[in-house]
Amino acid sequence: MVAVRYVDSSEGVRIATYEEGVPDGPTLVLTHGWPDSHALWDGVVPLLADRFRIIRYDNRGVGASTVPKPVRSYTMERFADDFAAVITELSPGVPVHVLGHDWGSVAVWEYLSRPEASDHVASFTAVSGPSTDHYAAFIRTRLAQPYRPIRFARALALAARMSYWIPFSVPVLMPAAMRAGFARRIQAIDTPHSANGGPYRGENFDADAANSLKIYRANAIGSITRVRRDHYVSVPVQVICADRDPVVRGYAFGDESRWVSRLWRRDINSGHWMPMSHPQVLAQSVTELVEHLEGAPAARALLRAQVGRPRESFGDTLVSVTGAGSGIGRETALAFAREGAELIVSDIDEAGVKETAAQIAARGGIAHAYTLDVADAEAVERFADEICAEHGVPDVVVNNAGVGQAGRFLDTPPEQWDRVLDINLGGVVNGCRAFARRLVERGTGGHIVNVSSMAAYAPLHSMNAYCTSKAAVYMFSDCLRAELDAAGVGLTTICPGVIDTNIVHTTRFDAPPEKAKKLATRRAQAEKLFALRRYGPDKVAEAIVSSVKRNTAIRPVAPEAHVLYGVSRVLPQVLRSTARGGGL
Repeated sequence: MVAVRYVDSSEGVRIATYEEGVPDGPTLVLTHGWPDSHALWDGVVPLLADRFRIIRYDNRGVGASTVPKPVRSYTMERFADDFAAVITELSPGVPVHVLGHDWGSVAVWEYLSRPEASDHVASFTAVSGPSTDHYAAFIRTRLAQPYRPIRFARALALAARMSYWIPFSVPVLMPAAMRAGFARRIQAIDTPHSANGGPYRGENFDADAANSLKIYRANAIGSITRVRRDHYVSVPVQVICADRDPVVRGYAFGDESRWVSRLWRRDINSGHWMPMSHPQVLAQSVTELVEHLEGAPAARALLRAQVGRPRESFGDTLVSVTGAGSGIGRETALAFAREGAELIVSDIDEAGVKETAAQIAARGGIAHAYTLDVADAEAVERFADEICAEHGVPDVVVNNAGVGQAGRFLDTPPEQWDRVLDINLGGVVNGCRAFARRLVERGTGGHIVNVSSMAAYAPLHSMNAYCTSKAAVYMFSDCLRAELDAAGVGLTTICPGVIDTNIVHTTRFDAPPEKAKKLATRRAQAEKLFALRRYGPDKVAEAIVSSVKRNTAIRPVAPEAHVLYGVSRVLPQVLRSTARGGGL
């Protein structure tokens, strides 16, 4: 049930407000910008209505609110008056939390410059709407430093991006274009569809876009020429930056901690209209901040977002590693733990994975051990459900579990061939299916690491099943990487070379009966070769951690892996010819 009320503001303007949600919950005010109305938040409100008392309203010039004619009625001072009138009328004596977007966010920043603001606002989450004072100060400071070319160029780029204000300020012609649907086309370019079925627009969207265009004429010049140098904010502020916003760039908030005493910042792979494309991100972000300010422990993501808080590279990060009972998996878990991560370690070997968790705990880290058969798709899905329910969605997922197998295709029993593919390929697919969807739905990015091998691009007829499984992982990862990129989820394919682990000892060797006696000798020779190589799993772990930091797509590990990768790209026939020689 939505309660509609009208609030009187300055200049005789009446503001239409809409109240819903939990009457006795914390009050959350939602403010919108151009060319939207309160309908912009239609995708966000259902995600918050069971926790907050929600108030949203139509800006002056929009929806059911008054449409003043003078341009001077659309300055940020007047929009701040409207915000003040709404919270004074609907939440007297009780500070409100605020989530603002675009010019609605700018208006709240303007209100926060007033002495009484800290008594009436408990927190502010700003989305693609900076303080004009802070933003202009950032630009002007750097334009005055041409001797620092990178800073100067960035400031120049920001100023150029704001030049769209000029055509938007043209009277008559631009409003006519908006009435003809131009604003709809602008939104469609940036955010074609909402995650929940939008875009969300009021019934008179085109007329609203035309009427409220005066906001550009009223603020364009003043926002640049009149910059307050004392706009300090004591209210807790959370800034959410859209990486693909064409105008409001994240790096322009680089000085925000100068102005805000308690600041959190989240960078999201999104366009400008995040309330449409990422409603779940905004709802979760606001909820985490409000609950923390009310006394709850800070969520892992909120801790990562806190500006100025010292943390290690993967501090406040949850990392899942399969096959963590030994070898590469164990060393990878230890490496992430050294960099501050909390670990979910799993393996089919219960004793081995518990030992890994114990080693992490002994070094002051946090690890949770699980027994898991990655080849069992249903078991992996149950594992993901349990992990996400108890610990949250992992930020980094390392699909490492695998087995070795040696033997020609014609010598390998069908059940052994299937076993290798079920574990080496199926385990990776199952892990990605279980966690990639959750990472995408969460909307805040993440990273997946799939451990392949240099065998993926170096065919050996004596390792048919193994090479095939790792090549499939390689191609699967290439395909999935392209799919996940739009959601801001990275994917790295790790291709180790000859690594000294226990994989040779556990590798199954299949050969015809007349060669069976040679198997023990061959296994011993292989183990000796790997040991003499002295290239341990810790090297692979270092490569994995580094690749996640840099969002590397494909990472060979060990000199021979790099060499063969280059040969496979330039002279693939050489490797095909080599595959014919040797073997059991």
